[in-house]
Amino acid sequence: MHLDRLTTPWWALRAGLGAAAFLAGLDKFFNLLADWPGYLSPLVAHMLPLSPTLFMHVIGIVEMLVGAVILAGYTQLGGYVAAVWLGGLAINLLMTGRYFDVAVRDVAMAISAFTLARLTEVGIGAEVRDRITTSGRGIREKSVA
Repeated sequence: MHLDRLTTPWWALRAGLGAAAFLAGLDKFFNLLADWPGYLSPLVAHMLPLSPTLFMHVIGIVEMLVGAVILAGYTQLGGYVAAVWLGGLAINLLMTGRYFDVAVRDVAMAISAFTLARLTEVGIGAEVRDRITTSGRGIREKSVA
């Protein structure tokens, strides 16, 4: 099998998941794509020490950060974080008793994010190169461009 054939799907996952996370996070402040507080489980909303709208703003910041991490090339870290995050979103949606279609979509996106992280882990994607950290200890780590 030619592993270089997996580079194109890796880029598609990186661009698609990174942009989707960032844009969905940004929209938490504008509600153009959806009425985001409406997706919050009543059980979760009741336990929050802040309003659902303010909570969605916090969620938006986290989503923009995760999207930026993926787009910046830290696809292994960003992919794993996005996979867990999307799994949590799917559970929240199931707890609403509605939005089952969106929960299924979030599970599929979580699987995609996990796949992106695993592909990166085995060296698929942008050129993997050694980089010396600036900590002064000369520790070598792998990074993805």
